[in-house]
Amino acid sequence: MTQTQPFQLFANCFPVKGASRSTICDVQRHDFQFIPNSLYDILIAYESKTIEEIKAIFDNQYDEIIEEYFEMLNEKEFIFFTNTPELFPKMSMQWDEPVHITNAIIDINEKSKIDFLNVFQQFEKLGCKYIQIRVFTPKMFDFIQNIIQQAEDLRVISVEFILPFPQNFDFEKWKKLVFDFPRISNIIFHQAKENKTLFESPTGMGNIVKTMNNISSETHCGQISHHYFSLHLKTFTESQHHNTCLNRKISIDQNGNIKNCPSMTESYGNIKDTSLQEALNHPDFKKYWNITKDQINICKDCEFRHICTDCRAYLENPDDIYSKPLKCGYNPYTCEWEDWSTNPLKEKAMKHYGMTTM
Repeated sequence: MTQTQPFQLFANCFPVKGASRSTICDVQRHDFQFIPNSLYDILIAYESKTIEEIKAIFDNQYDEIIEEYFEMLNEKEFIFFTNTPELFPKMSMQWDEPVHITNAIIDINEKSKIDFLNVFQQFEKLGCKYIQIRVFTPKMFDFIQNIIQQAEDLRVISVEFILPFPQNFDFEKWKKLVFDFPRISNIIFHQAKENKTLFESPTGMGNIVKTMNNISSETHCGQISHHYFSLHLKTFTESQHHNTCLNRKISIDQNGNIKNCPSMTESYGNIKDTSLQEALNHPDFKKYWNITKDQINICKDCEFRHICTDCRAYLENPDDIYSKPLKCGYNPYTCEWEDWSTNPLKEKAMKHYGMTTM
């Protein structure tokens, strides 16, 4: 490790400061590293300086600590040393997608009546290429097959199905379905007796999974967990400017109501008599799109904020759209995770949303 050349962060490595600690997010390797806030401050204030210059700035009082910091950074390949830092420009934090809608959710129960071909054609006009279909009632294989057939001639990239685990489960039949229709990204069977990956595709598309989770209604949404972190450049840059859950999303709930998310109360018409474009044109439809984690109470102090999901449907304070997600159990001031549902401070909000079990 050189002491005389200026250091530079690799362009894919982004420091994020939290209340009690920071992270370096590596969007190329899809991983992060905890670092102390003191190191974050050095990385931000003194990039393009040499280690010797940084030591001198602190009057050589912390030489050993500074050396340990940079040994770790070099070992983890977060930094490199160069005399020409101007040749290594920073990665742009701009984000955009040349479409009106990027992703959509459709919820289905036993009473839902959806003209999937018509809806998929509307998605096509909006540019939507990623669709999740959640089924809350037992449906036959033929029903799912018919849905995916409606998307065959469209530019949809990914369709994910979440549905109850069938009583008479024929694995080979479902496996053939994902091979016949490569647009299927995942089939997730909930209410199973075990958590198990039944088929993991080498292409990343067509995975078949079963889970013990009971995803029987839209109230399952909004859970915040480190298991759901998304450490990709697209998510990281989008989070700088937009809400990573609701930005350019549209949904159809079990009753056909068009919403930002099926878990939310506001409806902008019903698919029976309102087009998705008409709902999108409603003056209030996009009001959540630009709420970033840097604006949300407590989240703005969290070191995970640019790789974390978000929820505006269930909030700790239902009267404040900038309130922390109700279903988050992380405390950025203590760096501890807890079961959000057992926190007595959340009891009032849980009752507001009809979540009475503590």
